[in-house]
Amino acid sequence: MGVVNVTPDSFSDGGRFLDAQAAIAQARRLAEEGADIVDLGGESTRPGAAPVSEEEELRRIVPVLEQVGDLCVSVDTRRPRVMERALAAGASMINDIQALGAPGAMDAVARSQCAVCLMHMKGEPATMQREPHYDDVVREVRAFLSQRIAECEKAGIARGRIVADPGFGFGKTAEHNLALLKNLRMLENLGVPLLAGLSRKSTIGKLTGRPPQERLAGSLAMALLALQGGAKILRVHDVKETKDVIAVWQAHDA
Repeated sequence: MGVVNVTPDSFSDGGRFLDAQAAIAQARRLAEEGADIVDLGGESTRPGAAPVSEEEELRRIVPVLEQVGDLCVSVDTRRPRVMERALAAGASMINDIQALGAPGAMDAVARSQCAVCLMHMKGEPATMQREPHYDDVVREVRAFLSQRIAECEKAGIARGRIVADPGFGFGKTAEHNLALLKNLRMLENLGVPLLAGLSRKSTIGKLTGRPPQERLAGSLAMALLALQGGAKILRVHDVKETKDVIAVWQAHDA
């Protein structure tokens, strides 16, 4: 899954693809490099980010989506009306940091046949990194995702449409993220594919001391560890390089 942030303030590439034509070109470049899914987002959810209006989010993503409908596109949103517009414009998947928690979000997905990614997040993006606490981060994340999957099935969203994301960096310290990564296999019994979004994140910065644009090597190491832990989808900024990691891992595992 290749990331295209149509935002001015995303932590890694904020502003680079705010222009619709730049975002379209980036989506096509990532697909050519081997992305199976392009993840399009119109609202930054980095730590400390302020929300944007629904109208602004739609203004950013719909013109891009209308031009890349031939690709498998996921839309990263937590708003039901944005989900509905995105699906009408050709999106194949909804990637929701709130795990369809907003009123009406579950119904919006249930009425379609799209795939959905349910993510764990503690708190809101603006405040989630202010001393997050868990008694047992792996157990608590697994319990939350299990409950949301069950709620989705109850609402008519088949398990075969669902992906689960432990939400690395969303209301979690570096220690929490590393504990989740080390114990990713413990989430396999959720019975749905796992998505890992570790690319360029602050945990890598904490481990290496490098800014986001210099975290490629760390991101590739995290990608390999996630694959070894059972992740089926990697959400990344650097598709071409991550595809090389996957190729080597698959050859080793064959």
